[in-house]
Amino acid sequence: MTPQEASLRAAEICRLAPVVPVLVVDDAAHAQPLAEALVKGGLPALEVTLRTDAALDVIREMAKVEGGVVGAGTLLTPDDVKAAVDAGAKFGVSPGATDTLLDACEEAGLPLLPGVATSTEAMRLLERGYTTQKFFPAEANGGAKALGAIGAPLPQVKFCPTGGVSLANAPDYLGLSNTLCVGGSWVAPKTLVQSGDWAGIEKLAREAAAL
Repeated sequence: MTPQEASLRAAEICRLAPVVPVLVVDDAAHAQPLAEALVKGGLPALEVTLRTDAALDVIREMAKVEGGVVGAGTLLTPDDVKAAVDAGAKFGVSPGATDTLLDACEEAGLPLLPGVATSTEAMRLLERGYTTQKFFPAEANGGAKALGAIGAPLPQVKFCPTGGVSLANAPDYLGLSNTLCVGGSWVAPKTLVQSGDWAGIEKLAREAAAL
């Protein structure tokens, strides 16, 4: 997969809904009902972060849910890429980007949403062919105001800002011409996941999908 092909596919996934849930799931038993609630609520693109021991099993279970497009977040190494693909991930997300990671994703045919924090990082990825990128950590890097400023000289790059994004500030990002969607964890709070309140999560998803 070329960087251009990866970016086109990543953009398609980002355009499925205004919000991509960023999910940290400790128990694989929660995976299918959680994914079903989010998809039913209008959020089909799901990012499962590789921050728990259960993450790969969670991806496997979520990949079975009709209408969902499951990706793996926090990809750092080629081993992460292989494990994510083997588990059924359809896209990858990284907090940054290294040549080693980019090579691994391209070789594996996994569309990657590579993270950037500065104009220089965005330009380096654009030089390689990546026109769809992740702005991270969004709020710590100056929020929507900073992303809008970065977009002025780089209009060909579109972003998914993640990190500190909430229901309250998501509209600020979504109102920018260089934002395709936002990534956020507020649609699946740990308390609701652990208690199995799938109706509550579906409600939060519907609210997010309407942004």
